[in-house]
Amino acid sequence: MTRRTCGVAVVSVAALLASAACSSPYSDTSGAKAGTGTRTIGPVEGCGKSSWTDPADLAPDRAPARCEPLAPSAQPLARKRKITIATGTLSAEYVAPLETAVDKGEFKAEGLDVALKVLPTPDALPLLAKGDIDALWAAPEAAVMNGIKGGFDIKWVAGNFSPGPGSKSGLWVRTKEGETAARVEMAGRTLGTMIGKGSVIAYPMQKALARHHGGLDEIQYRQLGSADVLTALQNGGVDSAWLLDPVWRKVDGRPGYAFLGGQPAGEPLGGLLYGPTLLHDDVDAGVALLRAYIRTVNTFFVSDYKKDAAFVAYLSKLLKIDKAVLEATPSLRMDWEIRKGTTTRLQAAYRAQGATQGSAVPESRTVDRTLYEEAVGHVP
Repeated sequence: MTRRTCGVAVVSVAALLASAACSSPYSDTSGAKAGTGTRTIGPVEGCGKSSWTDPADLAPDRAPARCEPLAPSAQPLARKRKITIATGTLSAEYVAPLETAVDKGEFKAEGLDVALKVLPTPDALPLLAKGDIDALWAAPEAAVMNGIKGGFDIKWVAGNFSPGPGSKSGLWVRTKEGETAARVEMAGRTLGTMIGKGSVIAYPMQKALARHHGGLDEIQYRQLGSADVLTALQNGGVDSAWLLDPVWRKVDGRPGYAFLGGQPAGEPLGGLLYGPTLLHDDVDAGVALLRAYIRTVNTFFVSDYKKDAAFVAYLSKLLKIDKAVLEATPSLRMDWEIRKGTTTRLQAAYRAQGATQGSAVPESRTVDRTLYEEAVGHVP
């Protein structure tokens, strides 16, 4: 992919038409500290109406926001910034947009020197709150909500993905005699999971269990290693399990197993979390980081990106995942937007599990959409 300059025609897909200059109107040698509430948002070339969707739209067939490929174009910061993003893994498909942005030079084009650091969320949270790392590629899990409730200045600023059509990543159960996928008695059964209580899967699990005579407080959790979850389900060590891509393919279509439900279509449950550095001290860098991320999605992850054999081969090498494994599951729906009420629904599930207590933290303290809105030129 060639580097763009202001005035070069942009190829096609969506972000907001405009007359913006190549350099950020907010950048200076000290960084912007005004906070996003006082910033002026102008139209962005290559990003139009399709670059934003109503956060209240929870339709499973909602088309994710998109700009044209190569848009929004880079607006290099006046001073280069070093940015550290923590992530739990570098060998998962949902991390691909970040790794691609590093590899293709999209962050560099914004004047950002981005390092991806493997670090579990519980270890990364206090570092993010203190400003020792700048961002976290994770999910608003119970630990995050508890941290915010305790005073951490952390917000969810961009989504990551929702499952593609045909995905069966989610809750699987060994059926008993007389049970079908339409009717399973889940109360009292054991569940194998890598994270245990407090994971974002509590929310879709709650919905699935409600349809099958169970609840988050009526099942027994067994925390297992990633390599042990499927084995435990197959040998009867647990009655049910949350199976990720592409593990669920091992039981799909086999008698005695039923898929009860997964992550809601069209609703991302994770993405980028910012701490005080990018939320307040250097908003320019925070917007630039999202601009590069969004541009990467628009350029490389539009629609069914796995139809491109060469790109799948590229991802296989980049992520160090076998090409056949990537091809075994549908493309993810990469989606930088955050749906209205997601953190409220997540917290309700965490309380049902006993992972959090007390009243929910309001969305105004958990989510900030203004940075990605600025990146695509959307004025709320």
